[in-house]
Amino acid sequence: MSSLSRILGAALVGAATLLTGTAHADTSYPTRPIRLIVGFSPGGPTDIVARLLAQNMGVTLGQNVVVENKPGANSNIAASEVAKAPADGYTLLYNTSSIAISPSIYKNLTYDVKTALTPVGLSANVPIVLEVNPKLPVKDIKEFEAHLKEKKGNVTYSSTGNGSITQLAAALVLNKLDTQAIHVPYPGSAPALVDLSSGVVDFMADTVNSSLPFIKDGRLRAIAVTSKERLKVLPDVPTLGELGLQDVEIGAWQGIMAPAGTPQPIIDKLNAALQTALKDPGVLKALALQATDPLGGTPAEYGRYLDSEMARFKKLVDANKIQMN
Repeated sequence: MSSLSRILGAALVGAATLLTGTAHADTSYPTRPIRLIVGFSPGGPTDIVARLLAQNMGVTLGQNVVVENKPGANSNIAASEVAKAPADGYTLLYNTSSIAISPSIYKNLTYDVKTALTPVGLSANVPIVLEVNPKLPVKDIKEFEAHLKEKKGNVTYSSTGNGSITQLAAALVLNKLDTQAIHVPYPGSAPALVDLSSGVVDFMADTVNSSLPFIKDGRLRAIAVTSKERLKVLPDVPTLGELGLQDVEIGAWQGIMAPAGTPQPIIDKLNAALQTALKDPGVLKALALQATDPLGGTPAEYGRYLDSEMARFKKLVDANKIQMN
């Protein structure tokens, strides 16, 4: 065998070995635990759903999916960390609808949602309920509208913070009713609901999983829900669509994203594990107890949904002049 033949033969063997090793690396993912970063505090509604899904996905993937909480700045601290992480599938973001709001309200984000992150899949949606302090002389949407207009902007509403989905949901309702109210932001649902139930503020548009205990025991009165259909947990509460308000469907949706550049086979494997979790009877039962709807779908579908929500929220933010530093 000539020297050239030996060199070519060795090169072909080396290339084959490299290709085999690469294929093996792709199919063997994951080989170590995966971090799932949540931009909210432990024990909250988002954290509960994230941990539920992480546990099930870990079983499917054969590795632990470990939830890490990095709260702050409408979850932008968590999103920024994931955006800068290696694109190897071992650091993921469990995001909420705040990721579609932040580009419109923050002037100096340290990451770009569209170029620094890539969708894995939509996971769940938490409907929002419009609720009032029961001492308010309001029992339905017509009385709610009349009260707002009579008080001429002197009615107050709480939210889970400036630029949160709860502020935007309330703003959307107010816009549709052509009325105004005074926004009072709180650092989370718990203090906002306590002050609402005690009469410090007048109304709120909050996630149903946080508000349900307050509604059930009479501390708050539910006026309407922002979902397309009535909720099983609040069957007597009408949707805003039923009441004549159109294009007011809004919810606190959730999903998983990875650093941009993560190989597609890894994205697909993660998405498949997420879809498996969202079909598991135990997961579905636990989500129902949280008044949370499973979503699902492909990474591409999540990408298109994200685009549409970012455009919608930008219009709402601009119309209401919501801005953060």
